[in-house]
Amino acid sequence: MTSYFDSDDKRYTRLYRSETPDILASFNDFNDVVFAAEGREIPLKYRELIAVAVAITTQCAYCIDGHSANAVKAGATRAELAEAAWVAAALKAGGAFAHGRLALKLTDSRFAADAAAQGDDGAHVHTADPGH
Repeated sequence: MTSYFDSDDKRYTRLYRSETPDILASFNDFNDVVFAAEGREIPLKYRELIAVAVAITTQCAYCIDGHSANAVKAGATRAELAEAAWVAAALKAGGAFAHGRLALKLTDSRFAADAAAQGDDGAHVHTADPGH
């Protein structure tokens, strides 16, 4: 193996085809409907740009490859691809920000218990290092 993602990895689709043909067929049908050229409310170019942004956030190299190419085929410009990448970056950063708040929330009781044990009113900033 030269890397996790090789250009000929699509050949492993044959295993899906031989081992789970019904699921593969259903997945392909679903994908075909989602990315149908016509008949959807969101134009194909924008659906492909959404897919590019999602692929970047999920870090799926295959999806980035396929949906970037499909977005260009549907009329996307380099600037639109760049903006889709920035949208993905903003969402990933926003997720980190939101989960940082969750980390603070989930440790409230720990810091409150520590403060109560030390007779602290909890007004000052706590650090993970009890020596500070």
